[in-house]
Amino acid sequence: QLHLVESGGGLVQPGGSLRLSCVASTFPLEQYAIGWFRQAPGKDREGLACISRSGETANYADSVKGRFTISRDNAKKTVYLQMNNLKPEDTALYSCAAVYYTDYESLYPADFGSWGQGTQVTVSS
Repeated sequence: QLHLVESGGGLVQPGGSLRLSCVASTFPLEQYAIGWFRQAPGKDREGLACISRSGETANYADSVKGRFTISRDNAKKTVYLQMNNLKPEDTALYSCAAVYYTDYESLYPADFGSWGQGTQVTVSS
C-alpha cells in the first residue's frame, strides 16, 4: 500500500493562495493516479481533482475548476494542488489518495485505496 503524506495547509485570507504537496513513499508514484479530496465538518468527503499516472490529463470538480490546479513530479514522488482565489467555503481537511494503475481520473473516494492523514486549510479574514 502506498504511503502518502500531505503538507502545505494553513490559515490564509480570502482571495489568497496555497500550494499543497502530497509526497509518496514505498512504491513508484507513476503506477498511481492521484486525487485530492477535502472534508469539512459535518459534510461528506468531496473529490476535487485527479491527475493521471503520466500527469498529462486531469479531472476537476466544478467547485474548483479554474481556481485549483493539480500537477505531479514523479521523479520527486510528489503531487501538488495549487489553490488560488481561496474562499471561506474552501475551509476543510485536505487529503490526497492513490488508485493503482488506472487511466480513469476518478473523483469518487470509494475508488481510492491509499490515503494520507490530511492537512488543514482554513480560509478566514
